[in-house]
Amino acid sequence: MTDDGSELVLFLGDSITAQGPWEELLPGERTRNLGIDGDTSAGVLERLDEVVEASPDVIVLLIGTNDFGNHRKSAEHVVRNVETILVTLRRELPGVRLLLVSILPRQAEYATKIEEANRHLRQFVATCHAQYLDAWPALADGDHLDDRFTEDGLHLTADGYRAYVDELVPALERVRGLPPMSRPISLADLREAQG
Repeated sequence: MTDDGSELVLFLGDSITAQGPWEELLPGERTRNLGIDGDTSAGVLERLDEVVEASPDVIVLLIGTNDFGNHRKSAEHVVRNVETILVTLRRELPGVRLLLVSILPRQAEYATKIEEANRHLRQFVATCHAQYLDAWPALADGDHLDDRFTEDGLHLTADGYRAYVDELVPALERVRGLPPMSRPISLADLREAQG
């Protein structure tokens, strides 16, 4: 929370985050954009110190599509990295509200890997006291990003961002309704909980 009492919502991810006009789309929010064009789940892991230093109240994480598109990584690779990101953020910022956004649809050739990763991540988020926003139904046309929302099959147009934010606003309300964490958690705690 800032000196004026407003909460900081930090957006973390790749170009889809970086190109988002968050101040315009969320005029009632104080936002910070830590999206980087071309970033991957490994890239986000490497720059978590900057996120922790910003000490946000809410983190919106959207990452993973470039792991598949540019780097041909497996769904397991993405899931493992995103889980580590979430656990690290929960450990370093125990009171932060975490919102993980599903990897968004893109060209159809990536649908199987994205859906597999999203399925695992949806199941994981509760173990680190985070919320999950499944943005796929609002943005997909079957197995790909709806042509109404993109010009290149990957990045969002203004209409795409509006459709995304229509899902994001109620998700932010939900994540703020969570009671705060009482203590940090570690990866070992989670492995134990998962059996």
